[in-house]
Amino acid sequence: MVCRMDVDTAGSGRRERKKLTTRQQLARAALRLAVERGPANVRREEVADAADVSLRTFNNYFSSKEEAIVSLAVDRAATIAPALLARPSEESLADALTAAFVAQYTGRAEADEEWTAQIRVIVRTPALRGAYLAALEGIEDSVSRAIAARAGADHERDLRPRVLAAAACSAERVAIDCWLDSDGAIALLDVLRQALSVVLPSPRAEGSGFPDLTTTGGVQ
Repeated sequence: MVCRMDVDTAGSGRRERKKLTTRQQLARAALRLAVERGPANVRREEVADAADVSLRTFNNYFSSKEEAIVSLAVDRAATIAPALLARPSEESLADALTAAFVAQYTGRAEADEEWTAQIRVIVRTPALRGAYLAALEGIEDSVSRAIAARAGADHERDLRPRVLAAAACSAERVAIDCWLDSDGAIALLDVLRQALSVVLPSPRAEGSGFPDLTTTGGVQ
C-alpha cells in the first residue's frame, strides 16, 4: 500500500522540479537573446516564445525582462552562503569565504566566449547592472548571516558580519570588472582571489587593523 503522504510528497517534488526547469528555460532564453540582440531589443513575449511558454507563464516567474536576464547570475551568487556554511569548521574565515566565492565559478572555462559575453552584458548594461545589484542585496544579507553563524556573532547587534559581507561582495564585483577589462589576459579565479585577499581578515596579518571575527563582541 502506498502511503498518501508519500504520493503527495512525490507529486509536490515533481511540480517543484518542473517549475525550476521552466524558470531556468526562461532565464537562459532571456540571457541568450540579450547577448544576441542587446537587452533593449528584447521583449518579454520573445523570451516566452523562445522558451516555448506563454507570456502569462513568463509573468508568473519574472516581473520584468531585466529580472529574467540576470536571474542565472543571481542564482549563482545565491550559492555563496550555503557554501560558506558547509566549509570545514577548522578552516579560517578568510579561507572559507574565499572558497565559497570561488566555488560559484568553478567549472567555468575562462576562455568560454559565450559565458564571458553573458557576464559582460549583465554588468556593463546600466539597466541590467541595476537589476543585478538590486537582487544582490538579498544575497549580501544571506552571506552576512552565514558569516555571523560561522563566527558565533549576533547578526542583529554586531556590525562586522555585515561589513565583511559588503566588502567581500564589492571585491567580487571589482574582480569581475578587472577580468572583463583584461579581455582574457587574466584568469577570473586568480583576480577574484586577489581582490578578496585585500578585504578579508587574515590570521597571519597581525596588527592589520581588520576585526577578528572569531570573537563575538558587538555594538553595545
